[in-house]
Amino acid sequence: MTHQLTENTDARVDVAVIGGGAAGLSAAVVLARARRSVLVIDAGSPRNAPADGVHSFLTRDGIPPAELVEIGRQEVASYGGLVVHGRAEAARRTTDGFEVTLDHGGRVAARRLLVTTGLIDELPDVPGVREGWGHDVLHCPYCHGWEIRDRPVGILGTGPITFHQTSLFRQWTSDLVLFTHTAPALTDEQAEQLAARGIRVVAGTVDSLQRVDGRLTGVRLSDGTVVAREAVVVAPRFVARSEVLASLGLRPTAHPLGIGEFIAADPTGLTDIPGVWVAGNVTDLAAQVVGAASGGVFAAANINVDLIAEDTQRAVSAYRERRAAAPDHVARSAS
Repeated sequence: MTHQLTENTDARVDVAVIGGGAAGLSAAVVLARARRSVLVIDAGSPRNAPADGVHSFLTRDGIPPAELVEIGRQEVASYGGLVVHGRAEAARRTTDGFEVTLDHGGRVAARRLLVTTGLIDELPDVPGVREGWGHDVLHCPYCHGWEIRDRPVGILGTGPITFHQTSLFRQWTSDLVLFTHTAPALTDEQAEQLAARGIRVVAGTVDSLQRVDGRLTGVRLSDGTVVAREAVVVAPRFVARSEVLASLGLRPTAHPLGIGEFIAADPTGLTDIPGVWVAGNVTDLAAQVVGAASGGVFAAANINVDLIAEDTQRAVSAYRERRAAAPDHVARSAS
């Protein structure tokens, strides 16, 4: 169940979690179980929405993404956490933390922020790719390889990890074709490795993916040749959804492999901005769902430790003030 903050309605919590996927909801459960007030802001546009199921998540293998999210929301609510529908448009630092502004006018004040907004897959501009995304147009062998095992698969070459992808998917099918398209030229060593493993290489630009009754049937080259395929692997450019972080002055970092941009953080998820953490695909472009959930758990635990340190510091300051203001005999008896 989700709630909605209305215009001019304020919420004040220990931690605001921006993003309600596996990372954000896992973090919210940890924080709520730690007796922290926590609010999750979820725009309802998960990256894996087109996929039929979540895989490699122990005890949840094959579960539809929307079902996993709903179960997560219920768990957050069971510990007193709140999930609200909305898009975080901006955040600003205040004297005692942060204020997040939502698209419908609501505001959330929080001592700490955890951003788990994920990423955007920028797909190759080839007709037919987007229509099949998450079904017969794929990118991750560990997410979808089993489902396309032993079937005719094509690799759409577009970037620096094309050879790596091709080598990986050979584990799931022997009927594999690499379409060079716009990928960097293969080295002699790479070409030899592909040939040794029986991977056919087709040179030339891909014009489109061919479909019949919505089903992928082949890859059409610019010269009109059609190579029969039932699934195609692409390499999207991964771009962190970091607009709300940009409002705080935090900018994405280019990934060293050239696959996109992410928000840099230390091993706990803490960014360069004190009080702001990240977890999941917004900081780890390659994280699967279970990895994103793990990242959320770890960041939440470290946020709680950080809050404990602040709570302790405040308590000590208040204690010293009370002792300083107390009469001498009270101070002596207290010592």
